[in-house]
Amino acid sequence: MSKIWAIFRKDLLVELRTKDSFNTMLFFGVVVLVIFNFALATTRDSARTAVPGILWTAFAFSGTLGLNRMFAAEKENSCLQGLLMIPVDRGVIYLGKMLAATVFMLISEFIIFVFSLVFFNLTVWKEIPWLILIFVIGTLGFTAVGTLLSAIAVNTKMREVLLPLILFPVILPVLINAVEATGIVLNEGDYGGLKLPLTIMSAFTVVFGTIAYLLFEHVLED
Repeated sequence: MSKIWAIFRKDLLVELRTKDSFNTMLFFGVVVLVIFNFALATTRDSARTAVPGILWTAFAFSGTLGLNRMFAAEKENSCLQGLLMIPVDRGVIYLGKMLAATVFMLISEFIIFVFSLVFFNLTVWKEIPWLILIFVIGTLGFTAVGTLLSAIAVNTKMREVLLPLILFPVILPVLINAVEATGIVLNEGDYGGLKLPLTIMSAFTVVFGTIAYLLFEHVLED
């Protein structure tokens, strides 16, 4: 656990100093909201219905930008081999990186969500606990797969293009169910329907997170 915390803390401190990934993620997410806000300006009554899809579109694309930078900085600065020389199981590196990516995404999601409340004139006080649960589970599923695929893409010349191409088809079940669950909370008010999408997202996260943990020791090899 201490090794996981050390890797997580290292990534967190680097990002706090540079803010490269976070600023890019946040800017892109807000731009997505602005575009959709203008697109739906004439159909304000249906904006609340469209918000779940808009939110997760912004979350997914901004999260992909963050994942692209997760190993790229170490690769560019020739620090990747030093990371691999740490005398721990490489699955520990995966967990530390995944947790860091999850925290970065959740922070950017929070800010993007606050902007969405302003742009789409939403009031969600009583829905906040359910939305937090959906965002956390959905983000964990996203980063569980994204961290592994980011490590695969980092050794390619076109990693910025490759990562979305291999990530989105795999992560589609999480995104679909996250949009469905968010829509139930924002538009239906009957939280009984959340059981199925939350179960699917949780099962996906556990299964693919376990697979990624076991495979991670192989993916960083040149």
